[in-house]
Amino acid sequence: MALKHDWTKEEILEIYNKPFMELLYEAATVHRQHHDPNTVQVSTLLSIKTGGCPEDCGYCPQAARYHTDLEGNDLMSVNQVKAQALRAKASGSSRVCMGAAWRNVKDGEEFDNVLEMVRTINKLDMEVCCTLGMLTENQAQRLAEAGLYAYNHNLDTSEDYYKEVISTRGFDDRLKTIDNVRKTNVTVCSGGIIGMGESEEDRAGMLVALATLNPQPESVPINALVPVEGTPMEEQEPVPIWEMIRMVATTRIVMPETQVRLSAGRTQMSREGQAMCFFAGANSIFAGDKLLTTPNPDVNEDMEMFKMLGLNPQKAFEKKAQPESIDAEKSQYQSKGEKPKWSRPAHKIERNLEAQEKAKTKA
Repeated sequence: MALKHDWTKEEILEIYNKPFMELLYEAATVHRQHHDPNTVQVSTLLSIKTGGCPEDCGYCPQAARYHTDLEGNDLMSVNQVKAQALRAKASGSSRVCMGAAWRNVKDGEEFDNVLEMVRTINKLDMEVCCTLGMLTENQAQRLAEAGLYAYNHNLDTSEDYYKEVISTRGFDDRLKTIDNVRKTNVTVCSGGIIGMGESEEDRAGMLVALATLNPQPESVPINALVPVEGTPMEEQEPVPIWEMIRMVATTRIVMPETQVRLSAGRTQMSREGQAMCFFAGANSIFAGDKLLTTPNPDVNEDMEMFKMLGLNPQKAFEKKAQPESIDAEKSQYQSKGEKPKWSRPAHKIERNLEAQEKAKTKA
């Protein structure tokens, strides 16, 4: 059966608000039609450059304008990344996701080093994912040539609520970056965060934006906000587990072939809650004690949980063949020294400005 790409907000809300048991049953049925219910993809998220980001995302401790006691670091070396990747592989991960706190990719030495990291990890027979901010078509092609398997660029929330979260970049730039990735053989990873004060309509709006992409993203992370002191969202109440399960189940129904990733916020979830998320269609997690900068369950705890639930880690390249890594000197795509004009909407978000003022006082 062909995938549906013309979802409306009303249709998705109707699914989201179904009686809980009915929703679970439908999501689990869809899940079994498209995936092995006992297999979960395990990724390790590595912050290769932490802190100092110029953006004002209201949820993010890496924004330079907020005071969060975050210890920043410059870009890691290729050897440091290789050592971390080998450790991740030994602990059961099939994918390494590298994140850099950049607004967008800039051509130059640092990006060249990231390309070498991609080649290095791909040659370890692991899937490589990057989240580096916005990027041009040529930069996406260079990552593809290096052997990148997936590019993560989250929409975060609905287009309507986006302007309540971020004022330094536009929603359309996110879609443009995804479009640039789609011009290559790299898979798309894009999802969002719930618990930022958005409505159910906003959650449905985010899923509309993702589910109407053609093709739909191969991976959709569903994050529960982890409130960090010093950020504008430090006082947000944690998302109840029932809302997380509903969101996972709804995502599974509207994007049947996608890997639904149970992402940030798992430290606040019981094993029973996580098990219900897996039953509802989540089939990918991040392992390791940190997700960029926020806490995450220890990998041994996760493996214990897998054993208890009879889950098996997914092998690398099970969903898509391993890409070839082209060495730098043989690359068809070279640096263009591009300086694209990504948008800066710069409207005012009161809670972001208040957090910024508070940071100045603390400093």
